[in-house]
Amino acid sequence: MDNLLSRITINPEVGHGKPTIRNTRYLVESMLEYLAGGDSIDELLSEFKDLQREDILACIAYASASMKLKDIEVPAA
Repeated sequence: MDNLLSRITINPEVGHGKPTIRNTRYLVESMLEYLAGGDSIDELLSEFKDLQREDILACIAYASASMKLKDIEVPAA
């Protein structure tokens, strides 16, 4: 997992300091929103030609690691 997480970068000059993929304009948050919206990894790779499968997996690994650090509030149904 550490190898995947090395693909995630935080740079105040890129993406307003939010986590991005390999110091590019691709926000981790955006990729996770696409996945949550039902897009597949293959669809994302088709849409964003300069990304690799490991980049998307790194976003998922980052989200998983983030959940271990803090709680997230989900509104009651």
